[in-house]
Amino acid sequence: MSKLKVYIKNSQSEVKVPVGIRLLIRRCCQAVLITENFKRDTEVSVSFINNKEIRNLNRIYRDKDKSTDVLSFPLGENGNYDINQENGYVMLGDIVISLETAIKQAENFGHSLEREIGFLTVHSMLHLLGYDHETSTLEARIMREKEEAVLEKLGISRDATFISKAAQ
Repeated sequence: MSKLKVYIKNSQSEVKVPVGIRLLIRRCCQAVLITENFKRDTEVSVSFINNKEIRNLNRIYRDKDKSTDVLSFPLGENGNYDINQENGYVMLGDIVISLETAIKQAENFGHSLEREIGFLTVHSMLHLLGYDHETSTLEARIMREKEEAVLEKLGISRDATFISKAAQ
């Protein structure tokens, strides 16, 4: 099995990152790589920021002057990825999540924060691997099916339940 390093940083102070979220993010990243049959040692960066910061990034990098839930910054294109010269790992890229927005969306959708962050992580990992739901409805459908399949494998359902592996 390939190795995975997930660097998680909390760059916002408004909301405390709940216990278990770090493990959940690692599990989501690993599940996407397994589902996509990505067999190389890999590293990913995940940062939690506030709405003001994500709005600024969205404006700078996507020319959209509004906050959003998550942004993905892939370091590869067409299967070619940057390599960390220190350890030889493929550097997939960066995932940036607004914890404020994730909390609001979990409440609005009526499910757990774990489910929302799990979804955002899986969604972004697929972007880091080259999927793009904004260019075609077919790609959007494929991406959504993959997201749901990974979340189901992890036991993170659409309702308000979150089943940890430790509880099974």
